[in-house]
Order: sequence, then C-alpha cells, then structure tokens
Amino acid sequence: MWSIIFAQEKTAKTEDSLHAVTGIWDTVKEYLATQGTQLGINIVLSLLIFLIGKWITNILSRFCNRLMKQAKVDDTLARFLSNIIYSVLMVIVILAAISKLGINTNSLAAVLAAAGFAIGMAFQGTLGNFASGVMLILFKPFRVGDYIEAGGTAGIVEEIQIFSTYLRTGDNIAIVVPNGQITGGTIRNFSKKTTRRIDLVIGCGYDDDLRAVKSFLEEVVQGDERVLTDPAPVVAVSELGDSSVNFVVRPWVNNADYWTTRWDLTERIKLGFDERGFNIPYPTRDLHVYNESPVAGD
Repeated sequence: MWSIIFAQEKTAKTEDSLHAVTGIWDTVKEYLATQGTQLGINIVLSLLIFLIGKWITNILSRFCNRLMKQAKVDDTLARFLSNIIYSVLMVIVILAAISKLGINTNSLAAVLAAAGFAIGMAFQGTLGNFASGVMLILFKPFRVGDYIEAGGTAGIVEEIQIFSTYLRTGDNIAIVVPNGQITGGTIRNFSKKTTRRIDLVIGCGYDDDLRAVKSFLEEVVQGDERVLTDPAPVVAVSELGDSSVNFVVRPWVNNADYWTTRWDLTERIKLGFDERGFNIPYPTRDLHVYNESPVAGD
C-alpha cells in the first residue's frame, strides 16, 4: 500500500515538473514569437558595438602610446598610462554593449563608481606613490646613476618605478623608497651639476706664522691638477677659534673627482703641517686653581 502511495506521489511530482517545464517553454516560445526578431537584432548590434569598440580602443591606446613616446615620456609611464586608457575605454564599450541588450546599466555604473571609490580609499597611499612616480618621471629631478639624498636616505639611483625608487648605498645595500616620501621632502642631487666645491676647514695654532700657513695651503691646492682654475679656489682665514686660527679651503673640482681630491688634499695638508712644524692644536681649556688660606680658629 505504501509503495502505491509513493509511486502516486512520484508520478504527481513528475507531472508537476513537466507542467512547469512546459509552461516555461511556452513562455519562451511566446516571447520569441513576439520579441525574437528584436532580440536577435539587439544581440547582433551588441556584438558589433563590442567588436567595433574594442577595435577603436586598441587604435586609440596605441595612438596615445605613440604620442607619449614622441613627447619622450618614460617607457614605463607610457605603458602604464596606455593600459589605463585601454581599460577605461573598454569599460565604456562593455557598458554600451550591455545597454543595447535592454539591460539597465545605471545601477551597474553606480556599483562600479562605488567600487572605484572604495578601492581608491583603500589604496590611498599607493595612489599617492603612483602620482609621485608620475611626477618624478615627468620632471626628472634625478636620473638613474645619480647620487641623491631623499626620503631620509641616500644612495645611487638604480631604478625609478611607478610606485617606488630603488637606491644602492656605498656599501652595496639595496634600499626601496616609496615615491611619496621622495616628493614629499627635499631632494639633494649630488650628481646634477658637473662641478662641485670641496669645503675644508683647517686650523693652525696661534703661534704659527699665518702667512706661511696660508701660502702652504694655496700651494697644496694649486699643485693638484684636478683642481679647477674657474671658479678660482679660495683659501682664507674664516675664524679665530677658541684654540686655533681656522682657514677655509674651497677648491672646485669635477664631480667625478670630488672624493678622491678631498681625501688627497686632507692627507697632503696634514703631512705638510708635520714637515713645516705647523700646529693643529687640540681643544684646550685653562684651569685656574685658587687656594684659600685657612681662617684662624677653623
């Protein structure tokens, strides 16, 4: 008896499913009979919009890339901007194709705008680094190979990317600096100019012959072939210090010769002082001790 009831229920469910499928199929046939032609036309037009739009988007993207290369924009930035232009145009094309199918794209556009805003807020720092990278590539305050001080560190520029700049220190340590930190502070480019001035402060004793010391310093500076004659080097008394008379020694050299010339001049000055008996005094202090006589009765 139970098997008969179960069989009847199964048959009833099967008939209900067949009726539901038949109803859906009748609805589809009715829709195709009344709207089928227009739907087919809309599908064809939507495909045409997508294909033609994609073709135009490729042309415009390549054209913008070519213009940026003619304007000598950095290749990395040119490719990045070309990809952004392509992506934005493709979103517009897809929305236009979907709209042709009769689908309301207003809500979809609102969702995309909200998603874009949320992504922008989430990647606010990254977008700031991107904008700073664009500024660095466009305005070029430094180039690959320059020695700079920026973002709280210093080193030789090895690579400038959209979001960060790669530096290498003198002891061969790689440093990655976010571009936002670089553009947000002072940039000191030690390689920008072809010449550079060496600033030395040399002290001698108060008992030394001032003219002889100055003559010797001038002789050392002028005897180095790396020192430029224009601008002329400067050797002058700058300060009467607490324990020494201080000279400023300021020769100009080519940028590439800066450190070797500085080290050689410092060494020659010290050796020359030793040979000529000039003093390089240490900081001194006079200490006066007063002995008070004992008072009677103490």
